[in-house]
Amino acid sequence: MQLTEEQLKKFNHDGFLIIKNFAPKELCDKILEKAKKHLEKKQAPIESEQEYMNLNENKITVRRLRQVFNREEIFKEWMTYKEIRPMLKQVLGDTPVLTLAHHNSIMTKMPFESTRTFWHQDRRYWNFENDNLVSVWLALGDEYLENGLLEFIPKTHKMNFPKDRFDEASNFLDEHEENKKLIEKRVHQNLEKGDIVLFHCQTLHHASKNKTEKPKISFVYTVKAQNNKPIKGTRSDFEEIVLD
Repeated sequence: MQLTEEQLKKFNHDGFLIIKNFAPKELCDKILEKAKKHLEKKQAPIESEQEYMNLNENKITVRRLRQVFNREEIFKEWMTYKEIRPMLKQVLGDTPVLTLAHHNSIMTKMPFESTRTFWHQDRRYWNFENDNLVSVWLALGDEYLENGLLEFIPKTHKMNFPKDRFDEASNFLDEHEENKKLIEKRVHQNLEKGDIVLFHCQTLHHASKNKTEKPKISFVYTVKAQNNKPIKGTRSDFEEIVLD
């Protein structure tokens, strides 16, 4: 499947694109079934809410299952899904390559225990020659503001910000006067099972806490352009899968 000219233009303009009803429902259900088993066991490697918030607590609330590519065949099936490859090639302008160093994850927002995801750019996670990376977000169920839906600030993938607009963890500062003006331009669209979001690694985004009684579980992975090489000796210098 390829993006229409209008869709590609929208992605390049806004830094993200929502595609409704893309992944088969049966595939989503199989992914969710396996994901719940790993979440129930808190099967490593994981990232916890306590780790993310630098909380010194013995309790563990899973924020993400990491390194999921090799956990289950159904996870691998989605990350190498042939129908999406032409679209990824369009937005990257090159052959897409799965980077397995990070954003190879099942993401969660657990009821009452999840924390807010601060405004940020995903570029902070990687060390490549350039920032030509795109993430693929798959909704495995309904996603809306009350349970932690992603919100985006359009056009921020083309903006350069000085360091004083971010904190030490590379979170975009809420109370910075210039930031506040930009955050007012945030947008969102509710997602349903099978919807995907393509977003550039420089597009500012965030998600609120889950205020409902049901977990929100999603799948995210990231691709880079084949000509975008990792910096040697960094964690991005890791296993890759070419999606030709």
